[in-house]
Amino acid sequence: MANRRRGEVSATVDGRRYTLCLTLGSLAELEDAFGVDDLGALAARFGTGRLSVMDLVRIFGAGLRGAGHPISDEEVRAMPVGGGLHEIAAAVAALLDATFGAPSPNPPEPQQA
Repeated sequence: MANRRRGEVSATVDGRRYTLCLTLGSLAELEDAFGVDDLGALAARFGTGRLSVMDLVRIFGAGLRGAGHPISDEEVRAMPVGGGLHEIAAAVAALLDATFGAPSPNPPEPQQA
């Protein structure tokens, strides 16, 4: 069960429930993946609300790894989206909100990679 006070969120993908959390290590991973120099630039990048499917893969994967799931971005890419991409986009929005504290009234709409 996710502990919101620790920045954890829950997500269900293909009937399997996951806990996601962005740790310092996973945030550093995302800084590298997005080619930004600092946390402020990373927050600004996510604050646009425009995320590609590849962005969702990277953030979702980093959140899974931050919560202790040994999973690669390639394995995240292979996850079925039978429940709709909205489930993953909503989980990513909740994860970013839990981490950066910026309320997001609408989950980001995925853009073409």
